[in-house]
Amino acid sequence: MNFFALAALSVVQGMAELLPVSSSAHVIVAERLLGLDPSSPAMTFLLVMLHTGTTAAVIVYFWPRWRARLAEGSDALRRTAIDLAAATAATGAVGLALKKIIERFFLPGGGKAEIEALFSNLPLMSASLAAAGALILWSGGREEGRGAPTGRLAWAIGAVQGLCLPFRGFSRSGATISTALLGGSSRAAAEDFSFALAVILTPPVVAREAWRLRRAAHAGGLTIGPSLFLPGLAGMALSALAGFAALRLLSRVLETGRWRAFGYYCLAASAAVLALSRVG
Repeated sequence: MNFFALAALSVVQGMAELLPVSSSAHVIVAERLLGLDPSSPAMTFLLVMLHTGTTAAVIVYFWPRWRARLAEGSDALRRTAIDLAAATAATGAVGLALKKIIERFFLPGGGKAEIEALFSNLPLMSASLAAAGALILWSGGREEGRGAPTGRLAWAIGAVQGLCLPFRGFSRSGATISTALLGGSSRAAAEDFSFALAVILTPPVVAREAWRLRRAAHAGGLTIGPSLFLPGLAGMALSALAGFAALRLLSRVLETGRWRAFGYYCLAASAAVLALSRVG
């Protein structure tokens, strides 16, 4: 992969991963346009590195706000930890259940196929983008609440996050922030909770991708050496910088009440992906 392709993919991943526009949809389309094979072990390794970069951007960006929350005392910390744990449990339950159902009843092979077989399905991706856009438009039309995601709302946010896992195009951040807004959360609290969940969710997702990479590399005789690791480090740095810029943009859009703009973007992206599926 040349440097232009690496830089383009890293910036697309870094920006789209943290904006409510679905990173997976944008990365898969970018890979197709650049002539890259998303299923190759080398691409899987690069995406693991890019995810690591965006996670670092989230931690750096939100740490001052999270540190202020931690300073409120042990009671506030305990409540937040309970709500995040509840949301994460809901994500795991819904995500794993959907994975088993889809693999067992909707994929060929009677349960032997993996959910990743859906990830390159462009019509499904288009429908997921449209669903995310509609949810963002709905939540963007509501008046801002003053609460924070807690109790049943935390469970609901986690469950919606679980729905996003099998469907590339159904933006995780878009869905979770929208659910929080619909539940009466303030914009800042919705953003904080969504990305705290992302930091919890990303390590197991990266670990799963790393396991798939190891299995694919072993089968294909791929050695992870400097030829893969050095471009991966460069991509990780670029995705972190792009991700930090994306978070600043997201906060500005939320704070100024222009959340619905992302909904219109998702609908336009849905139409573009559907057109691409008909061409290719």
